[in-house]
Amino acid sequence: MEIQQFRYANDNLGYLVYTKTDGLAVDGGDPDAMVAFADEKKIQITQVTNTHTHPDHTLGNTVLIEKTGAKFLDCRTFSHGQRIEIQPGEVLEVLKTPGHTRECVCFKGNGFLVTGDTLFNATVGNCFSGDLNAFYHSLKMLMALPGNTQVFAGHDYVAESLAAAWSIEKDNPDIQAYEKKISPDLVVSTLSDELKVNPYLRFNAPAIVKRLEERNMPRSTEAARFASLMEIY
Repeated sequence: MEIQQFRYANDNLGYLVYTKTDGLAVDGGDPDAMVAFADEKKIQITQVTNTHTHPDHTLGNTVLIEKTGAKFLDCRTFSHGQRIEIQPGEVLEVLKTPGHTRECVCFKGNGFLVTGDTLFNATVGNCFSGDLNAFYHSLKMLMALPGNTQVFAGHDYVAESLAAAWSIEKDNPDIQAYEKKISPDLVVSTLSDELKVNPYLRFNAPAIVKRLEERNMPRSTEAARFASLMEIY
């Protein structure tokens, strides 16, 4: 199973997860490019789905389905742990990750995650659901996955996110190294990278706790520290 990234609408990122014969489009906002890539690889896009239902992620669905005859999988109907078969023996696992929206999901493949607007490279999504506790638990679940898991997010916010990370944790030596590793041609990091740099996953880092103490923000638990970070940054 392989994954191909497609940039559209400036900073949106969509994906084609594919095998030797079939592909599943996730947030396919550039349907023409996806179909051209599939044609070049001689594979058939058989399924179309999304990480959540915000319009910037679903805008390519109709055209993709018209061009390919693919089956539409409504992310709002997924269950946690559901397995989506691309071809026999090649599956994606659905991880329900409420927080950015209530219906947000991530897709876990062989060594990679498609995270939509739940986890970005060096930051996380806005909590439009209003449920910070659910968002915290979603991120904790992702953080527990193997450190070499690749993170393929729904937007390229890397430059501004690293600037924000540096403003929060100025003495973090890993931020500069992270910046050098990420290319605009392929926006991807690992969970290990995120745990070193992403301030919203670093709620246990002494420097982060100190910043919250300086701001007199709630910090007695991990969930409280996460909520405080989301509130002030």
